[in-house]
Amino acid sequence: MEFGNFGLVVAGLVVGFIVGMTGVGGGSLMTPILLWFGVNPATAVGTDLLYAAITKSSGVLVHRKNKNIDWAITGWLTLGSVPAVALTLWFLSTLQTSPDAMNAVIKQALGFVLFATALAIFFKKRLLDFAHKRAGGHYNPSGPRLNALTVITGLVLGTMVALTSIGAGALGTVALFILYPMLPTRRLVGTEIAHAVPLTLVAGLGHASMGNMDWHILGYLLVGSLPGIYLGSHLTGRISDELLRPCLATMLVLIGYKLAF
Repeated sequence: MEFGNFGLVVAGLVVGFIVGMTGVGGGSLMTPILLWFGVNPATAVGTDLLYAAITKSSGVLVHRKNKNIDWAITGWLTLGSVPAVALTLWFLSTLQTSPDAMNAVIKQALGFVLFATALAIFFKKRLLDFAHKRAGGHYNPSGPRLNALTVITGLVLGTMVALTSIGAGALGTVALFILYPMLPTRRLVGTEIAHAVPLTLVAGLGHASMGNMDWHILGYLLVGSLPGIYLGSHLTGRISDELLRPCLATMLVLIGYKLAF
């Protein structure tokens, strides 16, 4: 195996291990790694989207078996995210005649979404505390208003994911915690994963149709990531969350700064 291919397997193993241990979305780690390997931004995003769809599919099966998915919430999110993906892909297709412009837009968006993801990771506990306090306060939307807010959340997530492959994990989970503070954590996480699979699959296939895909790279990433996720999931809780989250957040801020500026 060539060194480059071996490096992709190792990258998949490391990202899979971190995702399995911390639950942090793989896109926020994998896409910057692919850029570091010299993959152009559009191809990195397209490849990572299908990588995410495949690796998260097994999670949906497990959460479905354990009845951890609220299909109504998943449906409202999808109602916003899929049209947003279609519009974003159409926008990117208008830039196909100018690959440099497309890559510049994607890199800029990547930088800012990585910043947002880092903040979501770093302040996750405070955001959760806010959500729980809000559950007992006066502002507690429900019915059509809550459904509308969920569709808008899907719209934002769909745009971010189609542009950068990032956002469905850390940002999606935090958004759901704020919108549905009374829902058990396991159901919120299961619902986010159930929404992320069709979202990343549709966005990934859209990028593939534009040629923004490297099947060779995808195969090597999967070879490493599947055992990595398995190993990481068995070490969950062994390393202090208070140590892991600041380290991950700092790393994402540095990568985001480099990409955005």
